[in-house]
Amino acid sequence: MGFTSFLFIICILNFNQFLKAENLGVYIVHVEPTQSDDLETFYNSFLPTTSNVTSNSEDQPRILYRYRHVFSGFAAKLSAAHVDEMRKKKGFISARPERMMHLHTTHSPNFLGLNQNTGLWKNSSYGKGIIIGLVDTGITPDHPSLNDQGVPPPPAKWKGKCEFTSPRWTCNNKLIGARYFYRSPPLFVTPLIDQIGHGTHTSGIAAGNFVGGADFYGNARGTASGTAPLAHVAIYQPCTGSHCGSSGIAAAIDAAIEDGVDVLSMSLGGALHLHFADDIMAIGTFRAMERGIVVSCSAGNDGPKNKTLYNEAPWIMTVGASTTDRKITVNAVLGNGEELEGETGTGFPSIEKLDLVYPRSNDTGMSRCFDGHFNTDIKGKIVVCEGMKYLVTRVQQGITVKGAGGAAMILLNNKFDGDTTFEEPHVLPAMQITYADSLKLKAYLNSTSNPTATMSFQGTIIGNNRAPVVATFSSRGPSVPSPGILKPDIIGPGVNILSSWPASVDNSKTDTKSPTFNMISGTSMSCPHLSGVAALLKSVHPDWSPAAIKSAIMTTADSVNLQGNPIEDEQLQPANVFAIGSGHVNPSRANDPGLVYDIMPDDYIPYLCGLNYTNQEVGIIVARKVDCSKEKTIPEAQLNYPSFSIIFGSSPQTYTRTLTNVGKANSSYDVEIGSPDGVNVKVEPKKLVFPKLGDKSSYSVTFTRTNKGVMNSSTQGFIRWHTAEYSVRSPIAVVFQN
Repeated sequence: MGFTSFLFIICILNFNQFLKAENLGVYIVHVEPTQSDDLETFYNSFLPTTSNVTSNSEDQPRILYRYRHVFSGFAAKLSAAHVDEMRKKKGFISARPERMMHLHTTHSPNFLGLNQNTGLWKNSSYGKGIIIGLVDTGITPDHPSLNDQGVPPPPAKWKGKCEFTSPRWTCNNKLIGARYFYRSPPLFVTPLIDQIGHGTHTSGIAAGNFVGGADFYGNARGTASGTAPLAHVAIYQPCTGSHCGSSGIAAAIDAAIEDGVDVLSMSLGGALHLHFADDIMAIGTFRAMERGIVVSCSAGNDGPKNKTLYNEAPWIMTVGASTTDRKITVNAVLGNGEELEGETGTGFPSIEKLDLVYPRSNDTGMSRCFDGHFNTDIKGKIVVCEGMKYLVTRVQQGITVKGAGGAAMILLNNKFDGDTTFEEPHVLPAMQITYADSLKLKAYLNSTSNPTATMSFQGTIIGNNRAPVVATFSSRGPSVPSPGILKPDIIGPGVNILSSWPASVDNSKTDTKSPTFNMISGTSMSCPHLSGVAALLKSVHPDWSPAAIKSAIMTTADSVNLQGNPIEDEQLQPANVFAIGSGHVNPSRANDPGLVYDIMPDDYIPYLCGLNYTNQEVGIIVARKVDCSKEKTIPEAQLNYPSFSIIFGSSPQTYTRTLTNVGKANSSYDVEIGSPDGVNVKVEPKKLVFPKLGDKSSYSVTFTRTNKGVMNSSTQGFIRWHTAEYSVRSPIAVVFQN
């Protein structure tokens, strides 16, 4: 059986003193796994025989870090000659010079392939000249992420206002607009100043400027930036605290359209499954789309159950959340030798062997670390706690444990949380572990009357090749108001995202002063990542419509993780299209998609009439009189959307799509079909030819059921148009109804 090596590039700080020796550098060495328990001896065997692995001498090759879980191998101080000698040894795989990494906003721009002075960032001038409007909780105007170094004045089309009520706060070339939309602020609330941190955080993700030395309680240290770091920001505040009135939201969208924003980022949502004519988000964003504004909205945080989506209108880019390849890691070793890996947000010294206690309640059998009523002595012990996210935060559980004398805390995931763990500012040594590891820990607790454990903080590790993984909280489809449109559209980074934060807002509920950067999770975080990507694309392609930009993002998305395997969900099973939509955003590929599925604003009218909306309801959405009896009504799946969602009875269904060439002239695309189980997919023609840029070509696709299937079961596939250079992929979701 073969083994897969994981390549982790470790950003090792303060190694200048190690690198002074001539011809020596730090290498990441990969070796084949061993069955030996003595990893130290095994790893040492790869070093030159004359070396002293324990020496601190500057001119001696030696091991710096030994890896147990991230991959089989180590980091060592070596010369090129040492590496050549090492290559001859049995079990050696590779040795690569260490690359010093600057972690950007939770490392997410780098994870998305956005790097300084190259690629899409360079081609788009980092989003210069593009205006991102955020409808959110306000902003922190003096935050360093909003400095305007390198940002030009706003374009001449900008009509916005700066409505700060105190001369202490002003706009600049980065933060070019600030407006609020509520009638009377509560006492002690200053309009536009972010009271809870959400708006400051999302604006930093979308377009925060470069800020060196950002970290989260000393972890994930590096240079923070937004996805479009030199784009302009305008904040529209309809919210007081976490309460955002729909009237204020409508006013905010209206003002943003008037002011001239290019991208509208909205990390909020209304009630589930709203009829579009009753949904102020759907109505307001239709207007924005008509004006050429790309609209990015969060999918919601009600996963992993199906049918939990918000913001489902097809003119909205609906964004789910996924992980990145960075973790702030803690290892625990149980008394039986079992090793568990978890995450935390705060570092701590290693904890030697301590008693492990699981204070389960007599009535529920669960550990009640949220009310302080422990049924056993926890003083000086490592306390095992159930994650109780709906009753109390994980940080507050730690406060309770610490207050009762506990030395440390291990937080267990339940089955629904699966593999999703969070990096949070705990007040004592703490780690959150996956559901699989939680089962191992419980089994150990049940196997002995004297359980013990040690805990060691491992720090920031980059390179988890299972990433991206869909977050457990990320809302899932299928869409309820429009099941013939596949939602969400796309997923992007939304777990443990480091971004700007008001220093005045306490993010830990402790007495510790909050940093100016905070790490939080949600589709609220994935949404502004896509807003920033849209800004970059709009900078390079100012003539592309919102639908074309959205199509470029969707058809070039990644369906596999960094290992090359299908993207997984929180259970580490292949994620379905109702979790990932088209896949995970790939900004560089989206910049040159080859073909796009374009949709003009008027194309949505036959679609809305096809939903059996009344003339009045359609008129409310599109802001004009509509007579559906005079429209060529279409079924949902006939909309020229970049994905397919098929609701199957027994009859075959045929739909057409039209593609526009934005790649190269004289291009010819062949089709590849991945038919869903139980369905035959036929595409005609099988080749599309585009003599010139801007040419359009259409195809038809017929879906025929090949077996009965199971009622309400689902299956999935894809259609991919490709050349040697381009791949234009559309996912297919099929739901069998009878």
